[in-house]
Amino acid sequence: MPILLLSLLLTSAALAADYKAGVGRAVITPPGPIYLSGYGNRNRPSEGVVHDLWAKALAVEDSKGGRVVLVATDIIGLPRWLSELIAARIQKEHGLDRARLVLNSSHTHTGPLIARNLNTMFELKSEEQRAVDEYASQLADGIVQVVGAALRDLAPANLAFGNTRASFAINRRQPTPQGVRIGLHPPGPTDHDVPVLKVSGPDGKLRAVIFGYACHNTTLTGEFYQISGDYAGFAQIGIERAHPGASALFVMLCGADQNPNPRSTLELAERHGARLAAEVNRALDGRLERVRGPIRAAYQTVDLGFALHRRETFQSRLSETNAARLRHARAMLKTYDEGRPIRRYLYPVQGVHFGRDLALVALGGEVVVDYALRIKREYGASRILVAGYSNDVMSYIPSLRVLKEGGYEADGSMIYYGQPGPYDEEVEERIFSTIRQVMKRVGRSRAR
Repeated sequence: MPILLLSLLLTSAALAADYKAGVGRAVITPPGPIYLSGYGNRNRPSEGVVHDLWAKALAVEDSKGGRVVLVATDIIGLPRWLSELIAARIQKEHGLDRARLVLNSSHTHTGPLIARNLNTMFELKSEEQRAVDEYASQLADGIVQVVGAALRDLAPANLAFGNTRASFAINRRQPTPQGVRIGLHPPGPTDHDVPVLKVSGPDGKLRAVIFGYACHNTTLTGEFYQISGDYAGFAQIGIERAHPGASALFVMLCGADQNPNPRSTLELAERHGARLAAEVNRALDGRLERVRGPIRAAYQTVDLGFALHRRETFQSRLSETNAARLRHARAMLKTYDEGRPIRRYLYPVQGVHFGRDLALVALGGEVVVDYALRIKREYGASRILVAGYSNDVMSYIPSLRVLKEGGYEADGSMIYYGQPGPYDEEVEERIFSTIRQVMKRVGRSRAR
C-alpha cells in the first residue's frame, strides 16, 4: 500500500474517533503484612495474598481539550485527607481541576486498613500503625503515578455505554422484633443494574471497560486474612483474561445496604466475580450506545448535620466492655475537651456529563441503595451511572427511611468511623439539593 494512502487511512481513522482516552495502572498490594480493614473482629495483620490489588485510571479528553480522569482502587475507601492530598498533587503536576478527578474505591474488606479511616476499629501496636501510615503514603504516590500515566497515554478512542444485570446482591437490612440487623431481607430494595462503559480504539479494539455494581465486597468475611479484591477483584481478572491488553475498572455503586448472597468462602467470591465478568463480557459483545459530546464536570460540598449529642452521651459509655465503643467514647470526649465537638461534616457530590449521552454521579461515603433508585427516578434510569464510595468515605450515608428504621447503616457503624452518632433527618434532602445543583451545572435535566 502506498505510504500516502496509508497515512490518509490512519488520519481518517483518528478523525473518526470522538475522544482521546488513556489508561494507567499499578499494583497497590501492600509489600508486607498489614491490618485488613472492614471487620472489627480481626486481631492480627494479613497473611498472604490471593491476588494483587490495583489502582487503575482512565483519562478521557473531548475534542476541545476538556478532560476527566476516573481512578478505581481496590481498597476499603479513601478518606478526605488522602483524597485532597492526591487531588492537590494531580492539579499541581497535571493541571487537572478537582471537579475532573473522580476517586472511587471498591470497598473490599480484604484490603489494607487506610490511615485515618475507620480509625476506632482497631488499637494498633506502633509497628502495625507504622505499616498503615507508610502504606497510605505509597498509595498516594501510586495513584498520582497512574493518573500521570493515563494522561500520557491519551490516544484516539470511542466510547459506548450500556447495561446488563447481576443478581447476587441482596438487601441485608433484616427486620426483627429487636430492630433491624444485618442478615437477609429479600423484599428490601436492591439495584441489580450493571452499567458498562466501553472504551475502544478507532480500530475497534477494546482498550478499557468501566463497570459497576451496587453490592458490598464482603463475600469474604472477618475470618479471612489474605489480601484480595473480593468478587470485584475476580471480576476484573475475568474481564481482562477475556480481553488481553484491555484494562477493567470496577466502580462501586450505592451498595452500602447490600451483601453478596451466598457468602463466606473464597469459592463464592470467585463465583460471584465470574458471573459479573460474564455479564460484562456479554454486554461488550452486544449492542452499546455511542457516547459523544463535550465533557462537563462539577464538584460541590454540603454540610451534613449530626443528631444532637451532649458530653453526657459519651461520658455514660466509659463503662462499656466493647473495646471499639470505649475507644469511640474516649475519642468523642476528647473533642469536647478540646472545645470542638463534631456537629457537621462536609460531604462531596460530583457530577460528570458526556454531551447528552452519559452522566456519572459520584457520592461520598457508604451510600445506601435508596439514593441510586431515587436519582434514577428523578433523572431517568438510562445512560446514568450512580457511584458511592467516591472522593471520601467518612461514614454510611442513610436515606431518611433507613435513618428512621435504625440499625447498623443508620447508627451502629458510626463508632467505627469516629463520627459522634447518626445524621439528622435532613441528610437525604440536603444531599439531593446538592445533587440537583451539580446536575444542573453539568447539563443533565430531570426526567419528566
